Amino acid sequence: MSNFSIEAEGLGKRYFLGEDLTLARLAQGLLPWRRGDGPAELWALRDASFTVKAGEAVGIIGRNGAGKSTLLKLLSRITAPTEGHARLRGRISTLLEVGTGFHPDLSGRDNIFLSGTILGMSYAEVKAKFDEIVAFAEVEKFVDTPVKRYSSGMYVRLAFSVAAFLEPEILIVDEVLAVGDASFQRKSLGRLNDVSGQDGRTVLFVSHNLQAIRSFCRRALVLESGRIVFDGPTEAAIGRYLQSLPARADLRHAALGDRLARSDGRLRFVDVTALGADGRRTWQFQPGDAVTLVFTIEADTAVPSLTFLVKLSNAEDNRPITTIREVIRPDAIPAGQRGTVTLHFPALPLRPCEVSLYAWLGNAEDTVSYDVIDNNVGLPFLFINSEDGDKYGRQGLVSLDYRLTSQWRTMQRPLDTAAVREQ
Repeated sequence: MSNFSIEAEGLGKRYFLGEDLTLARLAQGLLPWRRGDGPAELWALRDASFTVKAGEAVGIIGRNGAGKSTLLKLLSRITAPTEGHARLRGRISTLLEVGTGFHPDLSGRDNIFLSGTILGMSYAEVKAKFDEIVAFAEVEKFVDTPVKRYSSGMYVRLAFSVAAFLEPEILIVDEVLAVGDASFQRKSLGRLNDVSGQDGRTVLFVSHNLQAIRSFCRRALVLESGRIVFDGPTEAAIGRYLQSLPARADLRHAALGDRLARSDGRLRFVDVTALGADGRRTWQFQPGDAVTLVFTIEADTAVPSLTFLVKLSNAEDNRPITTIREVIRPDAIPAGQRGTVTLHFPALPLRPCEVSLYAWLGNAEDTVSYDVIDNNVGLPFLFINSEDGDKYGRQGLVSLDYRLTSQWRTMQRPLDTAAVREQ
């Protein structure tokens, strides 16, 4: 018998765009392709073939629209493939959206038993896990409240707890964990490690949080434009994925309305570029690399002075790494001026992680905000990646200079008094 939990061969899913393909319309002959013109079509997934061993944790990464969610829906039998097939061995539990499978008018208690029944669990099996599920989700006070009154955080905690504790052989988790707070995300990843490592169950994990993929999965699939372009070790997969990301951020029109709601727009960021040691544009670096950030600024209206502030944060939990503030123009800047601010780090001592950037422009007294850029603008992360096979060299956030010494000496063994008495 095969030891594979999942075997996919040539999976593909095609959608038609812009047409209501109901049987009634087909019968009426109203579609353009009945007159010889083919309808617009989109292959959300094409020729996906891979296997997953029992007890293996596999990450799935790719840009938005790459086909990740389509693949999971095909494996979960939520939608049927246009071509190819997949074989899954064992009970499967999916967590693709917040509260998937929950009935909003039922209480948390009722939904736990309902979900367990759908998964094929008996009443006794669900009851045996009930207290663990509720405690993990931290909804003890609200377990008899209809889930439609839950916050999104409560919803996702309970949905994840049900999926993780009811012991399916295969667990499929989409980006849904991003809804939870940082504490719950860490706890959830710990639970997934238990599910895969100790309980020997198979997990497919989709996330844009590359640090979570690193810590949880030893293998990952990379999808681009509906096709699997890489299947292998996680670090190599992340490197392949990063190659597809843009090396430049044009901010002239990006989220302008949102930015003007928080600033007056007299002077604005129009471009941000990250440069490597060779001067080439890139957002991908190795630990210890030199990093240069170039911010291009335009003044639509004269301003009396200019302060520049940038904050680097760990994208996983948004904790600041460092903040830099400088008054770069204490004098006035006339309208129509264009300038650059260059921030250079000779060596960034960060270990593999994703770094988010927050940048702000204001007057010298910090009382007026001219412009701000953050995650709402869609600015890329700085990706610090490493090919180091030592897992301890990838743990933590920074690499500190240190000196390690070791000394040894011969031990003075105590006299064996029992042996002396015998003599």
